[in-house]
Amino acid sequence: MPAVSIERAKAVLSEFVLVNQETSIDKLVLGKENYTKFVNEFWTAKQRQANSIHEISYRACYKPQLPRFFIDIFTERGDIVYDPFAGRGTTLIEAALMGRNIVSNDVNPLSAILTRPRLNIPTISEIENRLDEIEFESTEADIDLSMFFNKKTEYEIVSLKNRLLDSDVDNWIRMVSTNRLTGHSAGFFSGYTLPPNQAASQKSQRLINTRLELVPPYKNTKEIILKKSKSLLRNINSKLRKDLKVISSNSIFSSLDSRKTLHIENDSINLTVTSPPFLNIVKYAADNWLRCWFNDIDASEVESRISLCPSVGSWSEIMSSVFDELHRITIPGGWVAFEVGEVNNGKIKLDEHVVPLGLESGFVCAGVMVNSQNFTKTSNIWGVNNMKIGTNTNRIVLFHKPK
Repeated sequence: MPAVSIERAKAVLSEFVLVNQETSIDKLVLGKENYTKFVNEFWTAKQRQANSIHEISYRACYKPQLPRFFIDIFTERGDIVYDPFAGRGTTLIEAALMGRNIVSNDVNPLSAILTRPRLNIPTISEIENRLDEIEFESTEADIDLSMFFNKKTEYEIVSLKNRLLDSDVDNWIRMVSTNRLTGHSAGFFSGYTLPPNQAASQKSQRLINTRLELVPPYKNTKEIILKKSKSLLRNINSKLRKDLKVISSNSIFSSLDSRKTLHIENDSINLTVTSPPFLNIVKYAADNWLRCWFNDIDASEVESRISLCPSVGSWSEIMSSVFDELHRITIPGGWVAFEVGEVNNGKIKLDEHVVPLGLESGFVCAGVMVNSQNFTKTSNIWGVNNMKIGTNTNRIVLFHKPK
């Protein structure tokens, strides 16, 4: 497609002022330069409901409406959308649903395990038949999981871990099982624990059990997998299933350092929509130890390849190299939407640090979008009902690669 001009991009964003008077336009002043800042609730409730296929839990992920907003403006069907920090695959799944080709990268190999199966979707009957074929054995895990699972449930989980093969239907079951390992409702394999996008250590889970006088009940893993599969596939029809499989056949998945992605060709990406890890907020091994165990991944080895950044300076140094790589692979006229949120309750605004990084790599900054959504915080993890109003803010720096 002809690349959207930077003037057109600014015009599209400015239209929100005319359509919705609540949109405010401000200036981000960096040195002698001024950059336009647009502030409003641009997506979530204001856009159509996301496809059910997105509904898997993952730490620190944005809503599908965010990438849809930029994919809709800056790409057409068949264009290539990239995410170097793919996470649970929100950008890639949404792009595929919109008929775009995808390139995915994340140093965390769980990312591909959670994303690929949702592009190669089996039918419910295929899932059900395969579950019926799997025989459970009375085999214990090689680590102590008694604080999370009933002994019979543990046998079933170990049997799934050992018997799943590399096929579309088995990869789907593996993905759903990974997502259903632990959580705080009946729809998970575990007894009551933290929400599924948070991790509890074995020690922490023992304390939770003691505090709440809980003994993990038996959970029927096959029933849970089938129920979750039906929920995920409620918006999927046969045509969409075929379309996603075609896109998957043309896709690229990798688990590399996002600064070193030489397998991606120069000038090949139409649009990048991504959200990088922020400083030291997420600890990979601590957050993913159980998911890694189930998928035979060495969490410590993966964590050793993840750069931890104790300061904005060290984070910026790494992101500078990421932007160099993004500039190399972006087509002339292409775009990067770089979501950075807020750190330390808004005390650190990473967008102010990101703008110079993109400029140094050769991009032009089209502006900063601040998507501010009010929401009600609800939590009863410790028997506390908190109905306070909070703010969930996305800060997206928009870059353009000149022709």
